[in-house]
Amino acid sequence: MSPTERPVASPCVSICALDDDDICTGCQRTADEITRWGRMDNAERRAVLGLCHERAVADGLVWMTPGKSSA
Repeated sequence: MSPTERPVASPCVSICALDDDDICTGCQRTADEITRWGRMDNAERRAVLGLCHERAVADGLVWMTPGKSSA
């Protein structure tokens, strides 16, 4: 990370409870991702955020409009 680049913020929403698959019901990170977050660089953090979004969509927590991009 460059000296001017700010760290990617944690997706934690203070609803900290792991489901049966060890995924947080609040932020959708795995227990391992939560544990490693402080040691990740920004590229790793962005990759985890993408996985969190995919998990949320798969669980019906985020709705996607057909034909629309999330970006």
